[in-house]
Amino acid sequence: MSALFSDEQLMIQDMARKFGEAQLLPHSEAWDRDSHFPVDVIKQAAELGFAGIYVSEDVGGSALTRTDAALIFEQLSYGDVSTAAFISIHNMASWMIDTFGSDAQRQAWLPWLTSMELIASYCLTEPGAGSDAASLKTRAVREGDDYVITGTKQFISGAGTSDVYVLMARTSDDGAKGVSTFIIEKDTPGLSFGANERKMGWKNQPTAQVILDGVRVPAANRIGEEGHGFRFAMAGLDGGRLNIAACALGGAQLALDKAVAYAKEREQFGKPIASFQNTAFKLADMETELQAARVMLYEAAGRLDRKAPDATRWCAMAKRFVTDTAFKVANDALQIHGGYGYLADYGVERIVRDLRVHQILEGTNEIMRVIISRYMLKD
Repeated sequence: MSALFSDEQLMIQDMARKFGEAQLLPHSEAWDRDSHFPVDVIKQAAELGFAGIYVSEDVGGSALTRTDAALIFEQLSYGDVSTAAFISIHNMASWMIDTFGSDAQRQAWLPWLTSMELIASYCLTEPGAGSDAASLKTRAVREGDDYVITGTKQFISGAGTSDVYVLMARTSDDGAKGVSTFIIEKDTPGLSFGANERKMGWKNQPTAQVILDGVRVPAANRIGEEGHGFRFAMAGLDGGRLNIAACALGGAQLALDKAVAYAKEREQFGKPIASFQNTAFKLADMETELQAARVMLYEAAGRLDRKAPDATRWCAMAKRFVTDTAFKVANDALQIHGGYGYLADYGVERIVRDLRVHQILEGTNEIMRVIISRYMLKD
């Protein structure tokens, strides 16, 4: 794959790899076990420009491409999937302000976000609005120079810890055209958070409800025009899907590397299990499938960077294929470890748990099939 990237991109990739291996990988098991959110380490990523990867330079961003971002998140997730995924979410929230916000909003918020003096969460999903995101019910009612927002957001990464919440709320009953986007500060009266969810994976980042009970937000904190919020949210999903796929890819690569090392060391019937054809062929398939997923991911990222007309379809295909493949490879790595793979000490079961949610978020893989087939079948 290195032939596809410039020297600058390979330098960015190497920088992300070194950060992931030095700052994330040694602590990944403990963070998962203790459900510890490593905010101090996450903020160190900002020093490398990873808190505003595709945010404009005038507000402290790195102004990199979606391909660059995929390279970064693949390497960070080799160190820790959950932490890399949260950094991706922070970047999505910052990108939305940079892309659709006014210059006043950009200057007011982004220097703090790109330095990670403030961290951000993205709030779209609701208890009754998952795949059907346009059916959200959180409502924002205009009162003079403010909006009063009431409702509940579900499955919000960083909830209760993040300083800033980029949130979608309904400003009219006009379906998807009735959704607007707001920037809400953590300490705003009426804003509260549910209990940290008990999850299968992603245990080192908090996930909770964001509860709004008459939260008064200045109209100056509305991003763009009323009714444009759903379009903003959908525009961010192509890149978000690539990031989540990249995170899955990095985690699966770590699982595969662990499986190869274990197969060389583990002996049964007097010889390493790697010498048995069944194990060797399984490893060969895992490598082939993961490399195919990698090629698809970076093809999709390139199309998004070029603004190709079929970029959305490719991002959906990449998200579906990469996350399914990554989970399969991680699960096969656990199988190669046998009973030891089921133990936390070997680190493979954590990867399997973390990667499972990548087939659900940023649009379930069933929804990815809907998107792909619509492009295939339209006139």
